[in-house]
Amino acid sequence: MSDEDDIVLSELDDEELVQQMHDDLYDGMRPEIEEATHILLDRGWAPYRVLTEALVGGMKIVGEDFRDGILFVPEVLLAANSMKAGMAILKPLLAETGAPTIGKMVIGTVKGDIHDIGQNLVTMMMEGAGFEVLNIGINNPVDKYLDAMKEFDADILGMSALLTTTMPYMKVVIDTMVQMGIRDDYIVLVGGAPLNEEFGKAIGADAYCRDAAVAVETAKTFMARKHNQMSA
Repeated sequence: MSDEDDIVLSELDDEELVQQMHDDLYDGMRPEIEEATHILLDRGWAPYRVLTEALVGGMKIVGEDFRDGILFVPEVLLAANSMKAGMAILKPLLAETGAPTIGKMVIGTVKGDIHDIGQNLVTMMMEGAGFEVLNIGINNPVDKYLDAMKEFDADILGMSALLTTTMPYMKVVIDTMVQMGIRDDYIVLVGGAPLNEEFGKAIGADAYCRDAAVAVETAKTFMARKHNQMSA
């Protein structure tokens, strides 16, 4: 939203304001997202409603256009950064109200690999979709993954690798989970430039995700399946 637009957020009705937030998220307008988040809260919106209708709704559009090649990584990072600004306002309020999350994910790059742009993008897109995410960074040995998953009470493990030499370590982590009898307790998603679907199947992952948008949709699908099994 540029100065020439002369849009005063506080003068918009709720429906118009939510639509404007979708547009501002798409354009990476961080201050406007912060202002609009406060306006909706002041109007009596529940924090969870602001999250789902305004922020997650906006990031869904960003994710779809990223998947379809209309938006690219720098633009998505700007949108996600704006989303995080709104989330920073909502997080303490959501914690107070015990608002539900879709699921919890631990994500990190495998041992020997120090690349993190891809996993950072996945983290922001997942948070934008309503997941709680613990990003444990780069160069993670199996013990660090396992400890984080247990402490965070995770539903999903995400592993990333950008080097062909570090890809096999993903199997080390999954095999260790199998040996410990905890493999079936988690959804395991893998990604990174040198990986493919065949590799994901070969190492025993639940799915290979080619990009952040696919990771979000895959995680949603598996979590829905998990909830259905639990309620059956």
